[in-house]
Amino acid sequence: MASPSSPTTPPSAAPGRYTLYGAPGSGATPVHAALTLIGLGDQVDTVDIATWEGDAERDRIAGLNPMRQVPALVLPSGELMTESAAILIWLGDRHPEAGLCPAPGDALRAQYLRWMVYLPAAIYSMFWVRDDPARLVPDKAAQPAMLERSAERVAHCWHLMDTQIAEPSSYLLGERIGMLDLYVAVMSRWTPCRERFYREAPRMAEVVKRVDAEPRLAAFWAERFPFAPGWERGE
Repeated sequence: MASPSSPTTPPSAAPGRYTLYGAPGSGATPVHAALTLIGLGDQVDTVDIATWEGDAERDRIAGLNPMRQVPALVLPSGELMTESAAILIWLGDRHPEAGLCPAPGDALRAQYLRWMVYLPAAIYSMFWVRDDPARLVPDKAAQPAMLERSAERVAHCWHLMDTQIAEPSSYLLGERIGMLDLYVAVMSRWTPCRERFYREAPRMAEVVKRVDAEPRLAAFWAERFPFAPGWERGE
């Protein structure tokens, strides 16, 4: 694992290797899980940066991504990609043999793109202000109300997705695990945590449990996003 303290520019990637910036449990996690399912997990160097921990951590990624956000993925070519949804969509299209997304022209492609964009637009974006409430709410006395309301908004968005997405079978888009399943499984562990997600999104609940139990990801989850006691309650 690579762990430079002050990344400023994209490194010169080793042939065939990826460098993924983002701490365990962050938006880098579904990207790393996807690379694992594709069969490239052993070709990923990780740089753990937890941008929610404050400016010091955000400064570590600023030279690479001026948005001071993770994930950031440096491709073997040296090209930089940011935005988790874009990375996942790109990886799915780049590796059709893995069967992790509907191909262009597939009848499910439109819904796949709809929900892959919905997740960062409606839910992930809420965490930019939750990570540092002073960004939009400088009055400390008002910040608890903002945190409570934003958590409720996230829960509501999960509920709306659950009521609108086609009735899931084994996974959200059919019988095979895919990018959308990975994305939802990771994000549903964030605030307001899995127990609330199960209540708000009962149709998707069994799907994310299958993703949690995916044998090909067992070692990955244990290392990068373990299921510690009380995790479903956010403890």
